[in-house]
Amino acid sequence: MDEAGCAVVGGHSVRDEELKFGYAVTGLIDPRRIWRNVGAKPGDALLFTKALGTGVLATALKQGHTNERDAQASADSMARLNRDACAALRKIENDMGGGATPIHAVTDVTGFSLLGHAREMAMGSGVSMEINHTKLKFLPGAREAARAGDLPGGIKNIREWLEGCVGIAAEIPSDIKHLLFDPQTSGGLLIAIAPESLTAAREALTENNVEALSIGRVLGGTLPLLRVI
Repeated sequence: MDEAGCAVVGGHSVRDEELKFGYAVTGLIDPRRIWRNVGAKPGDALLFTKALGTGVLATALKQGHTNERDAQASADSMARLNRDACAALRKIENDMGGGATPIHAVTDVTGFSLLGHAREMAMGSGVSMEINHTKLKFLPGAREAARAGDLPGGIKNIREWLEGCVGIAAEIPSDIKHLLFDPQTSGGLLIAIAPESLTAAREALTENNVEALSIGRVLGGTLPLLRVI
C-alpha cells in the first residue's frame, strides 16, 4: 500500500474458516488520461506483461503440492504493481507529442482469466483476436500444477462462460489450455497497440524492467471471437 501511495483507513473483521482479506479502493483520476478496456482496432498488436498461473499455483499451495520456490515466484508476481508498465505506456504517448495515442485499449487480467478479459475487450471493441500460445509465459510450476489437476473451480466456470466464443487449436497441450482460463490475482496488462508502435512499446517496457510479451493480434469481426493458435 505504501508503494502504491495508498492510505489504509477503516475496516472490519470477518469470522470464517479460511484466512482472507479484501479492499475497496477509492480515489481520483484525470478523465483525460485514462485507457479504457475497449477501443482495440483491427491490425493492433496484443502485448501482455506478466506470466500466467497464479490460480493453479494458489490451488496447489492449498493442497500442499507446490514448493517454496514456485510459491514465492507466484507471490512476487502478484505483489508487483502494474505501475511500471503504465509508466512505460505513458512514455510512448508522451513521445507522440500530443498526437493520437497508439494505445487503443488496456485491461488488467484478473479473475476472468486471460481469455475472459480478452473477450471483454474484443466484444466491446467490435473485433476478434488471435493469441499465439507459444508466446505466452507461465509462472514456474504452473504447467506442472495444471497437469497434476490442481485446478481452481473458476476454470470450469470460465470455460462454460466462454463456450462458443473461443476456438483453441487441438494440438495445444491440455495444461496450457487450462491456464488460458486460469483466474489470475493481480495479473498483467493486456494492451492493444498500433503495430507501428509495437517495437517502441516493448523497448519502453523493457527499460522499466517489465517483460513485454507480444502474444497476438487484433482481427476484424470474424468468428470465433477469440482464436488460440
